[in-house]
Amino acid sequence: MGVRPAHEGILRRQSARESAARTYARALPIVPVRARGLTIEGADGRRYLDCLSGAGTLALGHNHPVVLEAIRKVLDSGAPLHVLDLATPVKDAFITELFRTLPPGLARHARVQFCGPTGTDAVEAALKLVRAATGRTGVLAFTGAYHGMTAGSLEASGGAFDVRVTRLPYPQDYRCPFGVGGERGAELAARWTESVLDDPKSGVRPPAGMILEPVQGEGGVIPAPDAWMRRMRQITADRRIPLIADEVQTGVGRTGAFWAVEHSGVTPDVMVLSKAIGGSLPLAVIVYRDDLDVWEPGAHAGTFRGNQLAMAAGTATLAYVRTNGLADRAATLGAHLLDQLRRLARDIPYMGDVRGWGLMIGIEMVDPEGECRSSEPGWVGLGEGGWEDHGGGGDVPGSANGSVTAVPADPGRMGEPSTAASLGLHPPAQGMSTRTKAAPGPRPAAPDLAVAVQRECLRRGLIVELGGRHASVVRLLPPLTITDEQAAAVLDRLADALEAVARTHTGRTDQADQRRPSPPQQPTGPPPRHRTGAEGTR
Repeated sequence: MGVRPAHEGILRRQSARESAARTYARALPIVPVRARGLTIEGADGRRYLDCLSGAGTLALGHNHPVVLEAIRKVLDSGAPLHVLDLATPVKDAFITELFRTLPPGLARHARVQFCGPTGTDAVEAALKLVRAATGRTGVLAFTGAYHGMTAGSLEASGGAFDVRVTRLPYPQDYRCPFGVGGERGAELAARWTESVLDDPKSGVRPPAGMILEPVQGEGGVIPAPDAWMRRMRQITADRRIPLIADEVQTGVGRTGAFWAVEHSGVTPDVMVLSKAIGGSLPLAVIVYRDDLDVWEPGAHAGTFRGNQLAMAAGTATLAYVRTNGLADRAATLGAHLLDQLRRLARDIPYMGDVRGWGLMIGIEMVDPEGECRSSEPGWVGLGEGGWEDHGGGGDVPGSANGSVTAVPADPGRMGEPSTAASLGLHPPAQGMSTRTKAAPGPRPAAPDLAVAVQRECLRRGLIVELGGRHASVVRLLPPLTITDEQAAAVLDRLADALEAVARTHTGRTDQADQRRPSPPQQPTGPPPRHRTGAEGTR
């Protein structure tokens, strides 16, 4: 009987000794021993292309030279590594670089609070801050949100129950809660928010704040429409409600802008920052308007809020992303990846939707043989088929596709005529014919197919994450330093995995060579000065 490889023993001991709450280790049974850039090498000698990047933490990939140099400089200097909230040259440099990157409207009047070194503690701090500043307690949050794992953060997340949070609809095209998507769906979501806040019988008291993600990551990689973001800013500003932007995963160039709120031009009152700002080490802060700074000393604290190594690594990362234009590169390369994946989706029916911004990309897996849904659960249409067609197939202004409009029923007063009018939808004009028809909607989510794709990717040396409402979204979060050649390798392996699952689960015999995405055209933008490590091997 042969001796088992050492890494198998490590995995076995992990399973025996670590908590049942472990997650990534279940889907990714590897033992990393070396890493550089995009590439991880396991203890078994295999190399992997890492498109998980520490759930978005590694903006520059693994062990980037500028990060290592910054860490070594602090270690070699003899500076203290733990200082609570005392002032240090390292902290001063970090704050200076952070403020240099902030939206100007916030940077001019900003305060920063260092939190416990996790995003969820920063969310807790933001909620405490706005409650203290407003004297109110309630919070507005959105369906599908994810803000962390501590009690207050979970309250604001999408799966919470029995909490002090009012849940509002988050706009999306593929599974629009109103069944219309597009600009009309976003408009209905905004009007719903206004109605909840202004209706004296809504049961919602004036809240302490609104918290949102410019792109819902764990919710399924769903970018918020720019116009909707601006409406949320206007709605909150008009009612003196602080707006909190959770940029824990979207920040530092990930979405093709340094901060995702910049896509819409919105300046929030509070920004929650973590992950990439620490340059791969634990760090979390909130940045907020100075007039909200009403805290007493010690109102929010944390033993490890003075992490000097993380601040040094974070300063180096922020500066490198800023000076090398990596946000712009993420936008350009991300657009190419989205285009290639959408081309692939035309031939693979279980790729229900491909979406994202920059290098934050999601592929929603669906059951191609499942029944289409004309609207999401909880919403009903005007007609028997769930949709209303206004006359002879003609266009309807404001509809998602120019032909049909679905109307959500008031959850409290099902079917009352006033519901449609209150949302800005009206019956057809006199003389127009009205007929109903069943309109195709999204197929049911297929989490089993997403798991299969992740497994096939790993077999081919590609690490991807799963997320979304039903864990049915395959997520790509590569480092911003990914090269064109590496992007082509990622596409090749992902396409191969998708086609393998298609053959296994649907019996398709696709002509892979004809449908394989083409590599990015050179150039896709200014390449980073440091090119990441080897592409890895299967």
